[in-house]
Amino acid sequence: MRALVMTGPSLGSERTEVREIREPRPGPGQVTIDVINAGINFLDVMERRGDARYVRAWPHLPGHEAAGTVREVGAGVDNLSVGQRVAGFVTGGGLAQVALARAALTVPVPDQVPLSVAAAAPLMLSTALLLLTDAARFSPGDSVLVHSASGGVGSAVAQLVPILGGGLLIGTVGRADKAPSARNSGYDFALTRGDNLAAAVRAAAGGGVDIVLDPLGTSMLDVDLDVVAAGGRVVLFGNAGGGDIAPLPPIGRLQRGNIALSRFSISALSATAPERAAAALRRILSLVASHELVIAVTEIDSLAGVPAIHDLLAESRGQGKYVTRLASTK
Repeated sequence: MRALVMTGPSLGSERTEVREIREPRPGPGQVTIDVINAGINFLDVMERRGDARYVRAWPHLPGHEAAGTVREVGAGVDNLSVGQRVAGFVTGGGLAQVALARAALTVPVPDQVPLSVAAAAPLMLSTALLLLTDAARFSPGDSVLVHSASGGVGSAVAQLVPILGGGLLIGTVGRADKAPSARNSGYDFALTRGDNLAAAVRAAAGGGVDIVLDPLGTSMLDVDLDVVAAGGRVVLFGNAGGGDIAPLPPIGRLQRGNIALSRFSISALSATAPERAAAALRRILSLVASHELVIAVTEIDSLAGVPAIHDLLAESRGQGKYVTRLASTK
């Protein structure tokens, strides 16, 4: 089968190629998926760079979201059947014609949901939902600040906050030319990150914000703590820059504002509490099926086009969510 393979760490795409590799077979509690669409994520870029703890060995098979039909089921799997339309979290190898997934992290896709959209649901859309409902303990009316608002998770958060009964939405972007994309996805304010960001956020919010969702490691943490309201929640959920994580602030700074600071990882949750990740995925697909959640994706024609999208994401030039269509599918 054909699969995207990263042969070694690299800042560019020169070590990423499409290869013929052996097709995986499911073990107990696993399924294989004939992949029709696969999600492309910034996580792939972090793996390509060789960021610490993301790649165990080279060559590496990237890809963490797959949608298609069940090809084969392993022993003990009785809730999925061959030929069934599914989407699933995968721990690698999703950018391939056949992907291996845990059955506990693979769920049926309603007929009303295109597989191109379903391929964006496991990592991106489920992360957005869980950031709000689980990590940030979202309540109707809460104001939300999101960094990297024009990206896939940021765009999904903008869609989900109104569904959940939320209030003001403020997004930040790294470049001014990304602000229109953030506003178009639903943000009330789209601010370019700079020296006066904290003041700009407070002016937009009329004070502090209830929730901050931050995928930028700890580089913006001082700003986050400056703009979060008393009793607010700051959730760190990535390290897009790939640098070292700075020490967390003294507990006294959090106590003075009754601020909750937490870190969220969909990969860790999938490994330790797969039922929670799968439940979020089912809810997302249900929202898409009922047309409450409308997510636009950019579909790439084949695996060969994926490295160029990785370059876009690495250079902060991506907009929204990208998925690839496997070239061999009908």
